[in-house]
Amino acid sequence: MTKTNVIQFSESFPPVMDGVANVARNYAYWIKQKYGKSYVVTPEFPGYVDDEIFPVLRYPSLPLTLRKPYRLGVGIHNPGLWKKLYNLNVDLVHAQSPFSAGNIALQFARQKNVPLVATFHSKFYDDFKEVTRSDAISWLMTHLVVDFFYYADAVWAVNESTKETLISYGYKGPVDVVPNGSDFVIPKDLDLLVRASEKKYGISHEGLVFLFVGQMVKQKNVPMIIDALKMVRDASQDFTMLFVGEGKSREAFEETVAEYKLADRVRFLGKILDRDELKSVFARADLFIFPSLYDNAPVVTREAAAVGTPSIVVRNSNAAEGMIENENAFFCENTPESLSRKILEIVRDTEKLRDVGIRAQQTIYRTWESIIDSIVVPKYLEIIERYKHK
Repeated sequence: MTKTNVIQFSESFPPVMDGVANVARNYAYWIKQKYGKSYVVTPEFPGYVDDEIFPVLRYPSLPLTLRKPYRLGVGIHNPGLWKKLYNLNVDLVHAQSPFSAGNIALQFARQKNVPLVATFHSKFYDDFKEVTRSDAISWLMTHLVVDFFYYADAVWAVNESTKETLISYGYKGPVDVVPNGSDFVIPKDLDLLVRASEKKYGISHEGLVFLFVGQMVKQKNVPMIIDALKMVRDASQDFTMLFVGEGKSREAFEETVAEYKLADRVRFLGKILDRDELKSVFARADLFIFPSLYDNAPVVTREAAAVGTPSIVVRNSNAAEGMIENENAFFCENTPESLSRKILEIVRDTEKLRDVGIRAQQTIYRTWESIIDSIVVPKYLEIIERYKHK
Protein backbone atom coordinates (compact mmCIF):
# COMPACT_ATOMS: atom_id res chain seq x y z
CA MET A 1 0.00 0.00 0.00
CA THR A 2 1.37 3.40 -1.01
CA LYS A 3 1.92 5.69 1.95
CA THR A 4 0.30 9.09 1.52
CA ASN A 5 0.75 11.92 4.01
CA VAL A 6 -1.97 14.56 3.70
CA ILE A 7 -2.89 17.72 5.59
CA GLN A 8 -6.45 19.10 5.61
CA PHE A 9 -7.12 22.82 6.04
CA SER A 10 -10.67 23.63 7.08
CA GLU A 11 -12.50 26.64 8.51
CA SER A 12 -15.01 24.20 10.11
CA PHE A 13 -14.06 21.45 12.53
CA PRO A 14 -15.51 20.05 15.77
CA PRO A 15 -16.97 21.39 17.95
CA VAL A 16 -18.43 23.29 14.99
CA MET A 17 -20.44 20.59 13.25
CA ASP A 18 -21.44 21.03 9.64
CA GLY A 19 -20.92 19.18 6.38
CA VAL A 20 -17.45 20.63 5.76
CA ALA A 21 -16.28 19.73 9.27
CA ASN A 22 -17.59 16.20 8.71
CA VAL A 23 -15.69 15.92 5.41
CA ALA A 24 -12.41 17.24 6.83
CA ARG A 25 -12.57 14.98 9.86
CA ASN A 26 -13.35 11.83 7.90
CA TYR A 27 -10.71 12.51 5.24
CA ALA A 28 -8.14 12.93 8.01
CA TYR A 29 -9.38 9.93 9.99
CA TRP A 30 -9.29 7.39 7.16
CA ILE A 31 -5.97 8.63 5.75
CA LYS A 32 -4.50 8.13 9.23
CA GLN A 33 -6.15 4.74 9.68
CA LYS A 34 -5.06 3.22 6.38
CA TYR A 35 -2.65 5.29 4.32
CA GLY A 36 -0.15 7.43 6.21
CA LYS A 37 0.22 10.52 8.33
CA SER A 38 -2.69 12.90 8.60
CA TYR A 39 -3.18 16.39 10.00
CA VAL A 40 -5.90 19.04 10.25
CA VAL A 41 -5.31 22.79 10.46
CA THR A 42 -8.29 24.81 11.68
CA PRO A 43 -9.17 27.92 13.76
CA GLU A 44 -9.04 27.54 17.52
CA PHE A 45 -12.26 27.23 19.51
CA PRO A 46 -12.13 28.50 23.11
CA GLY A 47 -12.44 25.79 25.73
CA TYR A 48 -12.51 22.88 23.29
CA VAL A 49 -9.96 20.08 23.59
CA ASP A 50 -9.33 17.96 20.49
CA ASP A 51 -9.59 14.18 20.84
CA GLU A 52 -8.65 12.75 17.44
CA ILE A 53 -6.31 10.01 16.26
CA PHE A 54 -4.44 12.62 14.18
CA PRO A 55 -2.86 15.95 15.21
CA VAL A 56 -5.10 19.01 15.02
CA LEU A 57 -3.16 22.25 14.63
CA ARG A 58 -5.12 25.27 15.78
CA TYR A 59 -4.47 28.92 14.94
CA PRO A 60 -5.92 32.15 16.45
CA SER A 61 -9.52 33.09 15.71
CA LEU A 62 -12.20 35.65 16.44
CA PRO A 63 -15.93 35.07 16.95
CA LEU A 64 -18.21 35.64 13.97
CA THR A 65 -21.16 37.27 15.72
CA LEU A 66 -23.38 37.07 12.64
CA ARG A 67 -22.48 33.42 11.97
CA LYS A 68 -22.39 31.74 15.37
CA PRO A 69 -20.83 29.31 16.24
CA TYR A 70 -18.28 29.86 13.46
CA ARG A 71 -14.89 31.47 14.07
CA LEU A 72 -12.88 33.79 11.84
CA GLY A 73 -9.35 32.45 11.49
CA VAL A 74 -6.59 35.06 11.75
CA GLY A 75 -3.53 32.82 11.65
CA ILE A 76 -1.97 33.40 8.25
CA HIS A 77 0.92 35.34 9.85
CA ASN A 78 0.97 33.42 13.14
CA PRO A 79 4.57 32.36 13.96
CA GLY A 80 3.45 29.56 16.29
CA LEU A 81 1.42 27.86 13.55
CA TRP A 82 4.14 28.18 10.93
CA LYS A 83 6.70 26.75 13.34
CA LYS A 84 4.52 23.64 13.71
CA LEU A 85 3.93 23.42 9.96
CA TYR A 86 7.60 23.86 9.06
CA ASN A 87 8.58 20.41 10.35
CA LEU A 88 5.76 18.47 8.68
CA ASN A 89 6.49 16.31 5.65
CA VAL A 90 3.39 15.89 3.50
CA ASP A 91 2.73 14.70 -0.05
CA LEU A 92 -0.40 16.76 -0.66
CA VAL A 93 -2.30 19.70 0.84
CA HIS A 94 -6.11 19.77 0.76
CA ALA A 95 -8.02 23.02 1.32
CA GLN A 96 -11.63 22.44 2.36
CA SER A 97 -12.15 26.23 2.58
CA PRO A 98 -11.10 29.21 0.42
CA PHE A 99 -10.86 31.62 3.35
CA SER A 100 -8.14 31.87 6.02
CA ALA A 101 -7.57 28.11 6.09
CA GLY A 102 -7.38 27.99 2.31
CA ASN A 103 -4.87 30.84 2.11
CA ILE A 104 -2.63 29.16 4.69
CA ALA A 105 -2.97 25.92 2.72
CA LEU A 106 -1.89 27.67 -0.47
CA GLN A 107 1.18 29.22 1.13
CA PHE A 108 2.13 25.95 2.83
CA ALA A 109 1.73 23.91 -0.39
CA ARG A 110 3.96 26.33 -2.29
CA GLN A 111 6.50 26.34 0.53
CA LYS A 112 6.66 22.52 0.55
CA ASN A 113 6.40 22.25 -3.26
CA VAL A 114 3.50 19.79 -3.11
CA PRO A 115 0.14 19.87 -4.91
CA LEU A 116 -2.88 21.73 -3.56
CA VAL A 117 -6.39 20.27 -3.85
CA ALA A 118 -9.31 22.62 -3.17
CA THR A 119 -12.89 21.43 -2.62
CA PHE A 120 -15.84 23.72 -3.34
CA HIS A 121 -18.57 23.01 -0.79
CA SER A 122 -20.88 25.97 -0.29
CA LYS A 123 -23.07 28.54 -1.97
CA PHE A 124 -20.87 31.43 -0.89
CA TYR A 125 -22.96 34.05 -2.66
CA ASP A 126 -25.94 33.13 -0.44
CA ASP A 127 -23.77 33.48 2.68
CA PHE A 128 -22.45 36.88 1.60
CA LYS A 129 -25.90 38.12 0.62
CA GLU A 130 -27.34 37.25 4.01
CA VAL A 131 -24.68 39.33 5.75
CA THR A 132 -24.25 42.25 3.32
CA ARG A 133 -27.80 42.51 1.90
CA SER A 134 -26.12 43.77 -1.28
CA ASP A 135 -26.03 41.96 -4.62
CA ALA A 136 -23.04 43.97 -5.85
CA ILE A 137 -20.93 43.41 -2.73
CA SER A 138 -21.92 39.73 -2.58
CA TRP A 139 -20.90 39.13 -6.20
CA LEU A 140 -17.61 40.94 -5.67
CA MET A 141 -16.83 38.77 -2.65
CA THR A 142 -17.91 35.64 -4.54
CA HIS A 143 -15.55 36.44 -7.43
CA LEU A 144 -12.70 36.89 -4.94
CA VAL A 145 -13.48 33.43 -3.57
CA VAL A 146 -13.57 31.93 -7.06
CA ASP A 147 -10.12 33.37 -7.78
CA PHE A 148 -8.69 31.17 -5.01
CA PHE A 149 -9.59 28.00 -6.89
CA TYR A 150 -7.40 28.98 -9.86
CA TYR A 151 -4.36 28.57 -7.60
CA ALA A 152 -5.21 24.93 -6.86
CA ASP A 153 -3.66 22.04 -8.77
CA ALA A 154 -6.99 20.19 -8.64
CA VAL A 155 -10.50 21.44 -7.88
CA TRP A 156 -13.21 19.14 -6.52
CA ALA A 157 -16.94 19.55 -5.94
CA VAL A 158 -19.17 17.31 -3.85
CA ASN A 159 -21.74 16.61 -6.61
CA GLU A 160 -22.71 17.72 -10.12
CA SER A 161 -25.02 20.47 -8.84
CA THR A 162 -22.23 21.95 -6.74
CA LYS A 163 -19.92 21.81 -9.75
CA GLU A 164 -22.52 23.76 -11.75
CA THR A 165 -22.77 26.33 -8.94
CA LEU A 166 -19.01 26.93 -9.06
CA ILE A 167 -19.15 27.29 -12.84
CA SER A 168 -22.08 29.70 -12.53
CA TYR A 169 -19.87 31.83 -10.26
CA GLY A 170 -17.47 32.24 -13.19
CA TYR A 171 -14.91 29.49 -12.61
CA LYS A 172 -13.68 28.14 -15.95
CA GLY A 173 -11.19 25.46 -14.92
CA PRO A 174 -11.68 21.66 -14.67
CA VAL A 175 -13.69 20.31 -11.73
CA ASP A 176 -13.85 16.69 -10.51
CA VAL A 177 -16.84 15.41 -8.56
CA VAL A 178 -15.94 13.59 -5.33
CA PRO A 179 -19.05 12.60 -3.33
CA ASN A 180 -19.59 12.70 0.40
CA GLY A 181 -20.06 9.64 2.58
CA SER A 182 -21.27 8.86 6.08
CA ASP A 183 -19.37 7.78 9.18
CA PHE A 184 -22.47 6.05 10.57
CA VAL A 185 -21.93 2.31 10.75
CA ILE A 186 -25.23 0.57 10.06
CA PRO A 187 -26.14 -0.84 13.48
CA LYS A 188 -26.88 -4.51 14.00
CA ASP A 189 -29.46 -3.74 16.66
CA LEU A 190 -31.42 -0.70 15.53
CA ASP A 191 -34.03 -1.25 18.25
CA LEU A 192 -31.36 -0.75 20.92
CA LEU A 193 -30.55 2.68 19.51
CA VAL A 194 -34.21 3.59 19.26
CA ARG A 195 -34.90 2.63 22.86
CA ALA A 196 -31.89 4.66 24.07
CA SER A 197 -33.13 7.74 22.23
CA GLU A 198 -36.70 7.31 23.49
CA LYS A 199 -35.50 6.99 27.06
CA LYS A 200 -33.20 10.03 26.94
CA TYR A 201 -35.69 12.38 25.30
CA GLY A 202 -38.92 11.02 26.77
CA ILE A 203 -40.42 9.99 23.43
CA SER A 204 -43.20 7.41 23.37
CA HIS A 205 -42.49 4.22 21.45
CA GLU A 206 -45.62 4.63 19.30
CA GLY A 207 -45.36 8.34 18.56
CA LEU A 208 -44.56 9.79 15.14
CA VAL A 209 -41.18 11.58 15.13
CA PHE A 210 -39.84 14.10 12.60
CA LEU A 211 -36.24 15.30 12.61
CA PHE A 212 -34.07 18.13 11.29
CA VAL A 213 -30.29 18.23 11.87
CA GLY A 214 -28.30 21.28 10.83
CA GLN A 215 -27.50 24.89 11.55
CA MET A 216 -30.31 26.93 13.05
CA VAL A 217 -30.25 29.54 10.26
CA LYS A 218 -32.81 30.76 7.75
CA GLN A 219 -30.79 29.52 4.75
CA LYS A 220 -31.66 25.97 5.79
CA ASN A 221 -35.38 26.75 5.25
CA VAL A 222 -36.19 26.11 8.90
CA PRO A 223 -38.98 28.76 8.92
CA MET A 224 -40.70 26.78 6.17
CA ILE A 225 -40.50 23.63 8.29
CA ILE A 226 -42.12 25.40 11.25
CA ASP A 227 -44.89 26.86 9.08
CA ALA A 228 -45.54 23.40 7.61
CA LEU A 229 -45.66 21.83 11.09
CA LYS A 230 -48.38 24.28 12.10
CA MET A 231 -50.42 23.15 9.09
CA VAL A 232 -49.82 19.49 9.95
CA ARG A 233 -50.99 20.15 13.52
CA ASP A 234 -54.04 22.03 12.24
CA ALA A 235 -54.86 18.93 10.16
CA SER A 236 -55.11 17.02 13.49
CA GLN A 237 -51.96 14.96 12.89
CA ASP A 238 -50.03 14.20 16.07
CA PHE A 239 -46.21 14.26 15.99
CA THR A 240 -42.99 15.15 17.81
CA MET A 241 -40.48 17.32 15.94
CA LEU A 242 -36.83 17.34 16.96
CA PHE A 243 -34.43 20.09 15.85
CA VAL A 244 -30.74 19.28 16.38
CA GLY A 245 -28.14 22.01 15.96
CA GLU A 246 -27.18 25.52 16.95
CA GLY A 247 -27.13 28.84 15.12
CA LYS A 248 -27.88 32.52 15.34
CA SER A 249 -31.60 32.13 14.53
CA ARG A 250 -32.44 29.43 17.07
CA GLU A 251 -34.05 31.89 19.50
CA ALA A 252 -36.18 33.37 16.72
CA PHE A 253 -37.30 29.89 15.67
CA GLU A 254 -38.23 29.03 19.25
CA GLU A 255 -40.28 32.22 19.44
CA THR A 256 -42.19 31.26 16.29
CA VAL A 257 -42.84 27.79 17.70
CA ALA A 258 -44.24 29.37 20.86
CA GLU A 259 -46.34 31.82 18.83
CA TYR A 260 -47.82 28.92 16.84
CA LYS A 261 -48.50 27.04 20.10
CA LEU A 262 -46.32 24.15 18.94
CA ALA A 263 -44.04 24.03 21.99
CA ASP A 264 -45.66 20.80 23.23
CA ARG A 265 -44.71 19.08 19.95
CA VAL A 266 -41.45 20.75 18.90
CA ARG A 267 -38.17 20.39 20.78
CA PHE A 268 -34.81 22.04 20.19
CA LEU A 269 -32.08 19.66 21.39
CA GLY A 270 -29.09 21.86 20.61
CA LYS A 271 -25.82 20.49 19.32
CA ILE A 272 -25.15 16.75 19.70
CA LEU A 273 -21.43 15.97 19.37
CA ASP A 274 -21.60 12.33 20.45
CA ARG A 275 -21.93 10.36 17.21
CA ASP A 276 -23.67 7.36 18.81
CA GLU A 277 -26.22 9.65 20.45
CA LEU A 278 -26.83 11.44 17.17
CA LYS A 279 -27.19 8.10 15.41
CA SER A 280 -29.83 7.08 17.95
CA VAL A 281 -31.84 10.25 17.23
CA PHE A 282 -31.66 9.58 13.48
CA ALA A 283 -32.72 5.99 14.12
CA ARG A 284 -35.76 7.03 16.18
CA ALA A 285 -37.03 9.47 13.55
CA ASP A 286 -39.69 8.28 11.15
CA LEU A 287 -38.96 11.07 8.64
CA PHE A 288 -36.00 13.40 8.14
CA ILE A 289 -37.24 16.82 7.00
CA PHE A 290 -34.57 18.71 5.05
CA PRO A 291 -35.97 21.29 2.59
CA SER A 292 -32.73 23.29 2.41
CA LEU A 293 -31.95 25.02 -0.89
CA TYR A 294 -28.57 26.09 0.48
CA ASP A 295 -26.97 22.68 0.91
CA ASN A 296 -25.19 20.99 -1.95
CA ALA A 297 -24.53 17.36 -0.99
CA PRO A 298 -25.74 17.19 2.61
CA VAL A 299 -24.07 14.57 4.76
CA VAL A 300 -27.14 14.51 7.04
CA THR A 301 -29.37 12.88 4.40
CA ARG A 302 -26.78 10.11 4.09
CA GLU A 303 -26.69 9.76 7.87
CA ALA A 304 -30.47 9.42 7.90
CA ALA A 305 -30.28 6.81 5.13
CA ALA A 306 -27.67 4.85 7.09
CA VAL A 307 -30.30 3.95 9.70
CA GLY A 308 -33.16 3.59 7.22
CA THR A 309 -34.81 6.97 7.85
CA PRO A 310 -36.07 8.51 4.58
CA SER A 311 -35.66 12.20 3.80
CA ILE A 312 -38.04 14.73 2.32
CA VAL A 313 -36.24 17.36 0.23
CA VAL A 314 -37.22 20.09 -2.21
CA ARG A 315 -37.66 18.88 -5.77
CA ASN A 316 -34.77 19.91 -8.09
CA SER A 317 -32.67 21.22 -5.19
CA ASN A 318 -28.97 20.36 -5.01
CA ALA A 319 -29.77 18.22 -1.97
CA ALA A 320 -32.09 16.08 -4.12
CA GLU A 321 -29.35 15.08 -6.56
CA GLY A 322 -29.06 11.29 -6.77
CA MET A 323 -32.42 10.72 -5.09
CA ILE A 324 -35.47 9.19 -6.78
CA GLU A 325 -38.91 10.43 -5.75
CA ASN A 326 -40.98 7.87 -3.82
CA GLU A 327 -38.19 5.31 -4.30
CA ASN A 328 -35.45 6.36 -1.86
CA ALA A 329 -36.72 9.82 -0.84
CA PHE A 330 -39.74 12.10 -0.86
CA PHE A 331 -39.95 15.42 -2.72
CA CYS A 332 -41.95 18.59 -2.14
CA GLU A 333 -42.07 22.05 -3.66
CA ASN A 334 -40.44 25.01 -1.95
CA THR A 335 -43.55 26.09 -0.02
CA PRO A 336 -44.84 25.23 3.47
CA GLU A 337 -48.17 24.20 1.92
CA SER A 338 -46.48 21.62 -0.32
CA LEU A 339 -44.27 20.36 2.51
CA SER A 340 -47.22 19.95 4.89
CA ARG A 341 -49.33 18.18 2.25
CA LYS A 342 -46.48 15.79 1.51
CA ILE A 343 -45.86 15.06 5.19
CA LEU A 344 -49.55 14.23 5.70
CA GLU A 345 -49.54 12.01 2.61
CA ILE A 346 -46.38 10.19 3.74
CA VAL A 347 -47.43 9.45 7.32
CA ARG A 348 -50.76 7.99 6.19
CA ASP A 349 -48.93 5.22 4.31
CA THR A 350 -46.61 3.73 6.91
CA GLU A 351 -45.69 0.75 4.76
CA LYS A 352 -44.41 3.02 1.97
CA LEU A 353 -42.61 5.18 4.53
CA ARG A 354 -40.75 2.12 5.77
CA ASP A 355 -40.00 0.80 2.26
CA VAL A 356 -38.57 4.13 1.08
CA GLY A 357 -36.33 4.19 4.17
CA ILE A 358 -35.04 0.70 3.40
CA ARG A 359 -34.25 1.65 -0.20
CA ALA A 360 -32.54 4.84 1.02
CA GLN A 361 -30.29 2.68 3.16
CA GLN A 362 -29.54 0.45 0.18
CA THR A 363 -28.93 3.17 -2.42
CA ILE A 364 -28.00 6.51 -0.78
CA TYR A 365 -25.87 5.40 2.14
CA ARG A 366 -22.16 4.95 1.47
CA THR A 367 -19.39 4.83 4.04
CA TRP A 368 -16.60 7.36 4.20
CA GLU A 369 -14.13 4.49 4.21
CA SER A 370 -15.34 3.32 0.80
CA ILE A 371 -15.24 6.90 -0.58
CA ILE A 372 -11.65 7.37 0.63
CA ASP A 373 -10.54 3.95 -0.64
CA SER A 374 -12.14 4.00 -4.07
CA ILE A 375 -12.11 7.70 -5.02
CA VAL A 376 -10.13 10.05 -2.78
CA VAL A 377 -6.83 8.20 -2.39
CA PRO A 378 -6.58 7.12 -6.07
CA LYS A 379 -7.16 10.77 -7.07
CA TYR A 380 -4.62 11.96 -4.50
CA LEU A 381 -1.98 9.58 -5.91
CA GLU A 382 -2.73 10.64 -9.48
CA ILE A 383 -2.43 14.34 -8.56
CA ILE A 384 0.84 13.76 -6.68
CA GLU A 385 2.34 11.87 -9.63
CA ARG A 386 1.18 14.47 -12.14
CA TYR A 387 2.63 17.27 -10.01
CA LYS A 388 6.04 15.60 -9.96
CA HIS A 389 6.15 15.77 -13.76
CA LYS A 390 4.99 19.35 -14.19
